[in-house]
Amino acid sequence: MGRVFAVELEGRVYECKFCKTHLALADDLVSRAFHCRRGNAYLFNNAVNITVGAQEERMMISGMHTVADIFCCCCGQIVGWKYEMAHDKSQKYKEGKFVLERERIVDGVDSEFYIDTRASMSDGEDT
Repeated sequence: MGRVFAVELEGRVYECKFCKTHLALADDLVSRAFHCRRGNAYLFNNAVNITVGAQEERMMISGMHTVADIFCCCCGQIVGWKYEMAHDKSQKYKEGKFVLERERIVDGVDSEFYIDTRASMSDGEDT
């Protein structure tokens, strides 16, 4: 296996929870109303820094779909799946889109702006 070159996204990003690799832009978020075995999931128009697994037929809440699991290209953790084909006409809008499992991603904005609220002394204070 060769060297991995990760794409760095500009703007508000969603990252891999395990290695902080950028996976998707908030601007590409289609829906937060998806669910998976592990809990909530988000639907995106696009995702980067992923590898796509083998296609398989999977029965979902919304019916039968052809999907492929997607993995972080840096750490190899499964982060969601890609909709390859929907068998029901009402579900065709999902084709080619990516679902990232909420438990496996972090919002880059939330993690960047952590504020420590514990009491502490400033550098100018001597005790």
